[in-house]
Amino acid sequence: MIVFVLITVWVMKNYVLINAVIPSASMEDTIMTGDRIFGSRLSYEFGEPQRGDIAIFKFPDDESQLYIKRVIGLPGDKVQIIDGKVYINDSETPLDEPYLPETPEGDYGPYYVPEDSYFMLGDNRNWSKDSRFWQNTYVKKEKVLAKAIFRYYPFNKIGVIEKD
Repeated sequence: MIVFVLITVWVMKNYVLINAVIPSASMEDTIMTGDRIFGSRLSYEFGEPQRGDIAIFKFPDDESQLYIKRVIGLPGDKVQIIDGKVYINDSETPLDEPYLPETPEGDYGPYYVPEDSYFMLGDNRNWSKDSRFWQNTYVKKEKVLAKAIFRYYPFNKIGVIEKD
């Protein structure tokens, strides 16, 4: 019985879920510093990251670290930030981002997302170190490990992590 439990835990940890503790304020107010979450590894085994997903991935500048950010730019996209608003592929309408805690500042880009790569931003843009500032700007698809799906701590915030 113990062997079965150990094998089940190993399979869950390595093939189904990622357990993460949020170390910084870069995703506030969506996910707060100290929150504990599960990410689904299966989400991206059977599908592609979508714009707006909250993804757990290997940090492109140091793959020993896991990061969590929101997927903004998809493969082939042009991403430009003007007065803090994100524009995709020369759209005249900025990306609808109701999850932002405050109006971001600054102009960045344009960024041209390579095939099989993603452009990531934190929700707390004025305090997030994300694709705008990394030496290796884009996250390769094979480095995107899981989609954040469930917060299990703090107990008063237990629940599914919504995309919006």
